[in-house]
Amino acid sequence: MPAKGKHRRPKSQGFARTIVVAGVGGAALALPLLGATGAHAATPAAAHSVVKTAPAAAKTYAVKGGDTLSKIAAAQNVSGGWKKLYSDNRSAVGDNPSLIHPGLKLTIGQKAAAPVTQASAPKAATGAGYTLPVQSASIGTAYKTAGSMWSSGYHTGVDFVVPTGTPIKAIAAGTVVSAGLDGAYGNEVVIQHADGKYSQYAHMSSLSVSSGQAVTVGQQLGLSGATGNVTGPHLHFEIRTTPNYGSDVDPAAYLRAHGVSL
Repeated sequence: MPAKGKHRRPKSQGFARTIVVAGVGGAALALPLLGATGAHAATPAAAHSVVKTAPAAAKTYAVKGGDTLSKIAAAQNVSGGWKKLYSDNRSAVGDNPSLIHPGLKLTIGQKAAAPVTQASAPKAATGAGYTLPVQSASIGTAYKTAGSMWSSGYHTGVDFVVPTGTPIKAIAAGTVVSAGLDGAYGNEVVIQHADGKYSQYAHMSSLSVSSGQAVTVGQQLGLSGATGNVTGPHLHFEIRTTPNYGSDVDPAAYLRAHGVSL
């Protein structure tokens, strides 16, 4: 028995038990068995694996009214901001990054694939984006202005006041369905667009496109002038549901719906 007042030394917590093995010359050697702590420490570093995170899948975003590329890039956390978003979607947006319109589909997360042209597709330029037919022009006669000078009793388009020789541009990609003289409209161009609507550009002094030609957004169609029934040089611009007179709709509202303000 141990002497009174003495305490046994507690067993080491580092080793749970020992084993006895025979050594050289019959001597017994006591070897400790590793406890849980020792076993954990002995785990090789190579046993740990590195998990790689896969890149986020691309997703499609439909442009809403009031959207800008900058606003979309911030809301969708696009690395590289609006410039990266525009670069990845330039084939869809067009040459002017500020001219995006509601309903336009943008790819977010990776570069958008180039569009594939089908052999059976109609001969028309593809791509989204809208622009004004003339730049830095004031508005003359507005749409639906009443007056006896017009056979319909009202103005069927909107007039842009520009001097003769001002470049006239296609508001969007499409196909020229007519180009030439048309009575009171003088020299005019009519373009069919992908949404089924038609844009008309009248009183031009010269034309630089012909019927059946595919055009892109912003492509020059000719120069403004004062041909036909006019009181001075300007561009008469219409949006129609058919290529013919009498199917007009509000051109200002149409352009606004596609992100372009007069």
